[in-house]
Amino acid sequence: MNSLPLYRQENNKQQTFVAHLEMNYIEYKFTIHPNSPWTEILLAKLSESDFESFEETDEGLNAYVKTGFEDEEFVKTQLEGIHGAQISYEINEIKQQNWNAVWESGFKPILIDNQCYIRAEFHEPRPEIEYEIVIQPKMSFGTGHHQTTRMMLEYVLETVVSGKSVLDMGCGTSVLGILAKKRGATTVEGIDIDNWATENSLENAKRNQVEIVVKLGDASLLGRHKYDIILANINKNILMADIPEYIKCLNFANGELILSGLMEFDFDDINTLCTDLGLELASRKQEDEWIAMKYKTKAFQN
Repeated sequence: MNSLPLYRQENNKQQTFVAHLEMNYIEYKFTIHPNSPWTEILLAKLSESDFESFEETDEGLNAYVKTGFEDEEFVKTQLEGIHGAQISYEINEIKQQNWNAVWESGFKPILIDNQCYIRAEFHEPRPEIEYEIVIQPKMSFGTGHHQTTRMMLEYVLETVVSGKSVLDMGCGTSVLGILAKKRGATTVEGIDIDNWATENSLENAKRNQVEIVVKLGDASLLGRHKYDIILANINKNILMADIPEYIKCLNFANGELILSGLMEFDFDDINTLCTDLGLELASRKQEDEWIAMKYKTKAFQN
């Protein structure tokens, strides 16, 4: 997995999110023996808290949370409930200005389905590839290397986006929205709670000579605008809270909701919520323990 924290918890109250921007991260580095199945079990327990992202390692698990949101007592309580493994951990502060150096030192171009080539400006171009996207992630997340981003990119390649309006929630680098625009979307709007992400999205759009609208905020910004396709690669907690708002914004006749940032054990809860709110599961992808799903409005299905 990519060593950057790939997913952000959005604050459910718009008026409070500004105070939490541009923060450092706290890294919990867990050593777990035996590794399996206890790494996945610990990840499931921690995912119910404010941890935003996880990195499985040979030693166990790294978990990331923004400074000020860490709760070591919660971590200790979760570890007390695990009796089949030896688990220790150390805590490190990861300063924001370090992320770019980490990214640039290990970033390699990525090719999705032989159709979409994602690279940085210092990589050689591949003009023979149909869709080439140049990104500089800055402090935002979404390079295409993580399983969830790759699956979302695959969905954008597989989905008819030409002539449609697209919303990219938790847009990060806006790599998904940029690909949608390159594939003919009429309008693309990105929303992210992190101001690094919104600034970076606009910079990346300019690099790729596409026009997208990017807003700083959360699902409370959606209002009554309607979209044909909504992309949301975030995490279970945020998706469970915000999916009802997404569905209100889907065009009834041809709406598609594409989700990721989820693990295999998240499926039942997400699927129940979506189907209870009138969507139908069109397809599901899985890579390792990560999953992505496409839902359609029933009118579109029929």
